[in-house]
Amino acid sequence: MDSSAHQEAGASGSGVDIEAVMQQVAEHKGCGTSGGAAKPSCGSSDGPDDMPAEIWEKVKNHPCYSEEAHHHYARMHVAVAPACNIQCNYCNRKYDCANESRPGVVSEKLTPEQAAKKVLAVASTIPQMTVLGIAGPGDPLANPAKTFKTFELISKTAPDIKLCLSTNGLALPEHVDTIASFNVDHVTITINMVDPEVGAKIYPWIFYKHKRITGVEAAQILTDHQLRGLEMLTERGILCKVNSVMIPGVNDKHLVEVNRAVKSRGAFLHNIMPLISAPEHGTVFGLTGQRGPTAQELKALQDSCEGEMNMMRHCRQCRADAVGLLGEDRSEEFTTDKIMAMEVNYDLEGRKAYQAVVEQERVAKVEAKKEEVATLKDIESDIKVLAAVATKGSGLINEHFGHAKEFQIYELSTKGAKFVGHRRVDLYCQGGFGDEDSLETVIRAINDCHAVFVAKIGGCPKGDLLKAGIDPVDEFAHEFIEKSAITWFKAYLEKLKSGEITHTARGDAEIRQGAFSSENA
Repeated sequence: MDSSAHQEAGASGSGVDIEAVMQQVAEHKGCGTSGGAAKPSCGSSDGPDDMPAEIWEKVKNHPCYSEEAHHHYARMHVAVAPACNIQCNYCNRKYDCANESRPGVVSEKLTPEQAAKKVLAVASTIPQMTVLGIAGPGDPLANPAKTFKTFELISKTAPDIKLCLSTNGLALPEHVDTIASFNVDHVTITINMVDPEVGAKIYPWIFYKHKRITGVEAAQILTDHQLRGLEMLTERGILCKVNSVMIPGVNDKHLVEVNRAVKSRGAFLHNIMPLISAPEHGTVFGLTGQRGPTAQELKALQDSCEGEMNMMRHCRQCRADAVGLLGEDRSEEFTTDKIMAMEVNYDLEGRKAYQAVVEQERVAKVEAKKEEVATLKDIESDIKVLAAVATKGSGLINEHFGHAKEFQIYELSTKGAKFVGHRRVDLYCQGGFGDEDSLETVIRAINDCHAVFVAKIGGCPKGDLLKAGIDPVDEFAHEFIEKSAITWFKAYLEKLKSGEITHTARGDAEIRQGAFSSENA
């Protein structure tokens, strides 16, 4: 979402005049971002009152480490690390590919110098871009020279950008000191097992000390290095997120043990993701028919682990060259040819001023939610329902049903509105006309929801949703998501109390394999 999109958002639910502030940016320098005055969540519901100030500064505008921040701030990945030192049965790295959106896929590989130029171009175009990550398409620490050269160049030219890397952890212990020396204060480690017998079913081989090792021996080395690396990072005050891929019948029950193991070693956040295993992706699991989890299976596992530590539920399993807000990909706007032709003027003060306005939006959103949650305190009910939301970002209901490429999912109860995930879908509107086949896939994706909140919806899809038992709600267009959802939920409980409606349980929902791709744009 760029400046123009933010102007649209600010003109509605937040009450903040983005256009006016951006006009002032040209005249006024020196504005800084506002502090964490509100109480956004960092993985769960944690905010500035729940953690040390130095940690809050690290997470408050990091879209991956803060669920609240992901509505407002953008990230980008640069594909400078092509080599990998392990093989995963769920991974197939693809280069020069624009038609898939999942980890390990990129349209083009970059040199560190090209990556640094791209970061400046993106950050100048998208002022709410706050985070630069290196996540592949291989493993950053299997390409240490390229990875750390990229960090060196960016830290000199764009000092306000947070630096992150994602790794499988095999080479992590030997690089922890270098990571710390570059002020990389966010590291994600993919840990799918702590039992080598389970690991042998996920990893065919690792490449360690100049030789290929297979089976249980390989998995034992990998888990030892992952857990030791995690401990070393947290001892140095580096925030660590652990990614785990949920593979039904392989490690789904075992991930509860993984959750305990990483919590005990200081992990800040645990992200349990669904397996992507479509046959067309060419992975081992895809070709052998290994299925991914259903929506209810994934949520049940996340819920069972949530009592142990903060859970991340807003992950989009991004491409290794993703650009923009989570859930969007603007990488095609920033190809190498385009960025090399750009004349980039990195306006650090302008970025700070813009982000200060984003913080005002965020505070307004959080306060609106708190006010609405307070109205639930005297209502007694054990009922919980899920609701889907069509949004372009900024925490607003601001997307047309037919234009939605994903729906954000909230769990509504007398405790408020809790973000619990997202569902990617095919576009319903194709060239101005509704696609009935796509509508069926949308309904399957949100079949566990009692309502879907949209900025606008046509008569035909509205009727089909009602037949499916899903309430299409368009009365809260361009209003804050949580506040609107709670208002609707209170009305739902009133209708139940009066006997106007009967509460019925919804069915399971389908998690789409992979992410929305440019082929369908």
